[in-house]
Amino acid sequence: MEIVNKATDKYQKCIDACNKCTQVCIECMNLCLSETDVSARKMCIMTLNECACICKEASSFMSMEAKHAKDLCKLCETICNECAQECAMFKDDHCKKCAAECQTCANECKMMASM
Repeated sequence: MEIVNKATDKYQKCIDACNKCTQVCIECMNLCLSETDVSARKMCIMTLNECACICKEASSFMSMEAKHAKDLCKLCETICNECAQECAMFKDDHCKKCAAECQTCANECKMMASM
């Protein structure tokens, strides 16, 4: 599904996963900040922030067909996996959903980096 440029079609599934992961991480981070055990979630919140940032950048790099898009996707995979692990430690719905989305994004980034 090209947006403007057919050349980025090969990345579209990963771009979409990164964009969705960015949104989910930001939403989850905001919800975590409202939880009663917010201090116990410090590492999770920090990881959510990193994950949202790297996903946003990976999406941008793929969209512009940047020279180091694959390198960034490899790092994005690593951070998404870490974020999925952090979120999985909490039992609330938003963290469970975020962990699943981060894992999906990590898988897409892994496939993209190996293209």
